[in-house]
Amino acid sequence: MSAAESAKIVIIGGGAVGCGVAYQLALAGKRDILLLEKESSVAAATSSQAAGLVGQVRSTVERIKLAQWSVATFSQMQQDPDTNPSWRQVGSLRVALCEQRVAAFEKLATVAAEADLEVEFIDPARAKGLWPALDFSAAQAILYCPSDGYLQPYDLTMAYVKKCRQMGVRFETSRAATGLTLSGNRVTGVQTAEGTIECETVINAAGAHAYHVACWAGMELPIVPVRHEFLITVQCEGMDPQLPVVRIPDGSIYLRPEVGGLLLGGWEPDSLSTDPRKYTPQQEPPRLEADYDALAFFVEQMQPQFAPIEQLGIRSVFKGWPTFTPDGRFIVGPTKQVEGFVMAGGCNAHGVSGSAGIGRHVVESMCETTPAAYVRSLSPDRFSAEPWDWESASASARRIYETYYGIGD
Repeated sequence: MSAAESAKIVIIGGGAVGCGVAYQLALAGKRDILLLEKESSVAAATSSQAAGLVGQVRSTVERIKLAQWSVATFSQMQQDPDTNPSWRQVGSLRVALCEQRVAAFEKLATVAAEADLEVEFIDPARAKGLWPALDFSAAQAILYCPSDGYLQPYDLTMAYVKKCRQMGVRFETSRAATGLTLSGNRVTGVQTAEGTIECETVINAAGAHAYHVACWAGMELPIVPVRHEFLITVQCEGMDPQLPVVRIPDGSIYLRPEVGGLLLGGWEPDSLSTDPRKYTPQQEPPRLEADYDALAFFVEQMQPQFAPIEQLGIRSVFKGWPTFTPDGRFIVGPTKQVEGFVMAGGCNAHGVSGSAGIGRHVVESMCETTPAAYVRSLSPDRFSAEPWDWESASASARRIYETYYGIGD
């Protein structure tokens, strides 16, 4: 590659978020987009370790609308046999096991109604009809969302790539960004070992390396990788792929069928984070080994609703470093500090499921004269307005993870 290579927009990071951003930009009419991915294929890092759950029931209308945009995108893509994201719109069940959770579900249902998202409370008998293998006798409330579902993260990312290429987006894998070139207060290019790519806009969708890319622009952002893992059991009777996703917040767990087995994951009460300052852009985050104590906690929480789980062997364990932020909000949009530098990171474990909606917010932040107040609230500049330190930021980010299913969320 020559040093004169150029693109108007360069996206750094080929996970679901980077590819989802590229797709939404292309749909919005943006052209001359180049996406760089240092691995040999897209969705090779954190995205490949995602469970693929897509849930729209959220605590605010804005977050529901983002999720609805993603669902609409996945459903539309599913209609094209050449861009199949393996989207299964099977619905979801949220199971409450205590009175406080029932009240929280009632609030969620009220917010869903405001956002025109169809949800309803169903009784244990109906839930049993939807998921015959589960025991719903302890449920005090069950909130059903028929338009939720799940997908395969790699298939989704490849679907984005195919759609993007049809609209002229270029992809270069096995090519790592190594830095940015700046002129005064604006981005002018992305450095790589093969040469500098001149550009007007750089979008940082680098996942667990988003901290490093932001540093290249002179910005330090509290983007904290926090471990997340889930297991898939061996073959298990009754695991039909059309079964709905189930979330049991009081047990901090979620489950769905997966290739004849059961996928079971959750949110650990004592989370593990890593410090991105301790590894370089050229290095990988610390290697993760399966934490069988944490997985045993998920199994223990699942046992009252599905007794056979204790006898099922584990076929595989997935684990990765999704990034979390101290306030639990995405970091999306341009910064006033460096013209042409745009963030798409800190996705708080919503990178895959929220990829289309996050991409849409990136477009709004870049192209609208006055983005919505919610989109403006995601600006990376919020972390420049107030002082912060890594110790407290990391603790807060871990707390966001640990209370992912907290009452009121």
